[in-house]
Amino acid sequence: MTASLEDKAGLVTGAAGGIGRAVAVAAAQAGASVVIADLESQRAKGEETVRLVQENGGEARFVACDVTQPGECETLVAATIAQFGRLDFAHNNAGIGSVGHIIDAEEAEFDRVLAVNLKGVWHGLRAQLPRMAAAGGGSIVNTASLAGLIGLPRGGAYAASKHAVVGITKTAAVEWAPQNVRVNAVCPAAIATPMTDSLPEELREQALAPQAIRRFGQPHEVAAAVVWLCSDASSFVTGVAMPVDGGATAG
Repeated sequence: MTASLEDKAGLVTGAAGGIGRAVAVAAAQAGASVVIADLESQRAKGEETVRLVQENGGEARFVACDVTQPGECETLVAATIAQFGRLDFAHNNAGIGSVGHIIDAEEAEFDRVLAVNLKGVWHGLRAQLPRMAAAGGGSIVNTASLAGLIGLPRGGAYAASKHAVVGITKTAAVEWAPQNVRVNAVCPAAIATPMTDSLPEELREQALAPQAIRRFGQPHEVAAAVVWLCSDASSFVTGVAMPVDGGATAG
């Protein structure tokens, strides 16, 4: 079965660029209508994603959303349903990076990373799960990381947040399977995004070191996995933390 999202609608957070933008475009190519969500400060880039979705045959609109605010996550779900009449899938992708040794991390920085990467996913799930269940089901994909599966030197806060995303994904999958809602995660390794582009060269080389495929992955390669998990082609898959990692965990 091909990964079709024909006649389906959903939302993608952190969609002003990087993996989120690639997922929105790939979802449109698979037949979906998509709400593009990101911070108000990213509106111009979000509107560019809207244009790309439309060029690829999909309907789209931008909705500003700060995932650290539960009320805005509720508004995002309501806006998706108001615009397209349904919420079949959601990709909780918004996230931030953090670099530093564990003992050097400031508590405020640690809290900021958890607020976006972990609580942002939690707020999304709380808004999405009941609405999907009430409509008969759906599929949610959370963006974790290779750092959600293994340790990440100089990335304690980030690794902690992404390990927690894997845990909350598995828990939600078990809790909501009886309501026909599937919940999975993707765990990308080194992907060419603005986040990795901004890393010092030393850390970029460190990111590539575990991979059997020694190059940075492309956002569209992660998007292919996300669209498959959102589609009915993966109908018997839930609770998975899927590596998209160039063989990093295999080695």
